[in-house]
Amino acid sequence: MGNGIYKRYKNPVITAAHVPLEWEYDLNPETNPYLMKRFPINATFNAGAIKLNGKYLMVVRVEGADRKSFFAIAESPNGIDNFRFWDYPILMPETDEPDGNIYDMRLVAHEDGWIYGLFCTERKDPKAPHGDQSSAVAQCGIARTKDLRSWERLPDLKTPSPQQRNAVLHPEFVNGQYAFYTRPQDGFIEAGSGGGIGFGFVKNMLCPEIDKEYILDEKRYHTVYEVKNGQGPAPIKTEKGWLHLAHGVRNTAAGLRYVLYVFMTDLKDLTRVIHKPAGYFIAPEGDERIGDVSNVTFSNGWILDEDGSVFIYYASSDTRMHVATSSLDQLLDYCINTPEDGFSPFVSVKKLHVIIDKNREFELVPGLLN
Repeated sequence: MGNGIYKRYKNPVITAAHVPLEWEYDLNPETNPYLMKRFPINATFNAGAIKLNGKYLMVVRVEGADRKSFFAIAESPNGIDNFRFWDYPILMPETDEPDGNIYDMRLVAHEDGWIYGLFCTERKDPKAPHGDQSSAVAQCGIARTKDLRSWERLPDLKTPSPQQRNAVLHPEFVNGQYAFYTRPQDGFIEAGSGGGIGFGFVKNMLCPEIDKEYILDEKRYHTVYEVKNGQGPAPIKTEKGWLHLAHGVRNTAAGLRYVLYVFMTDLKDLTRVIHKPAGYFIAPEGDERIGDVSNVTFSNGWILDEDGSVFIYYASSDTRMHVATSSLDQLLDYCINTPEDGFSPFVSVKKLHVIIDKNREFELVPGLLN
């Protein structure tokens, strides 16, 4: 399915059924005579992505039936299909404070020579009332690697926010420092007085700490990002600015709805948004609406190929992985030339009138539609 912006494929590229049989089953008939699943997998979603040594790789969030998430590499020769998991999932090292859960890794090949994986590390909230077994604290875990096989765990990112999700490392140094996109929030689920895509600096990745966060893309009333929003993968550098993919969340009568949107920031001032089309870029369609957490599209991975092709990897409803393909030219055209949100029906309709008038002028030019 195509819409001029991207081509969207009907079937998912990775599901829980794609994990190797030897992960779920004890294949020895003596110890598993009924061929039961000993380690059932519930979902495969929210994957980071990178092209390495000519292969298209996703670091997939794999969730077991026990709710514990872990990371596993899936490899494709072309970025669209035939994804196969590596033999073993990643045994991610822990810090001195063990992880309660880990998920949603963003991969960044940084100019310092390392590949960094930033992910959410979740732990039980020590301040939760007695008997509350669902409150948690989310922070940004950091690991680095050269080959996606051997990982070095670094200290968690420290920020002024009590909770931190969707942190992403900028791929280049900025004034000699590491730059981070953050998402400060008050609670584990709700952004509260926090929210918005933040930005801050870290001097040393061995003791990563952000002293001050600047909000570069805030949540806003009656938009697709009114409840909360967050950076997806690391932005792509273009001649016209940094191209960003993000997710936005709004309330509906059926619960929260997650969609994807894009925007661009200035090449020199990374906190200045220069283009931002109105509305969503990708939203759940058809069967994508169905899953463990319904009505959700989420992306934390994309790949820019050498020929300008862009592979956009997104999950639907916290259950499975999909791909949409586009080109850098198409995405820039969409981001720069699509009208921005006017934040009122009146302004939206005025923009629609302009489009209609231009089309009527175009139709009146002899021979253009022949």
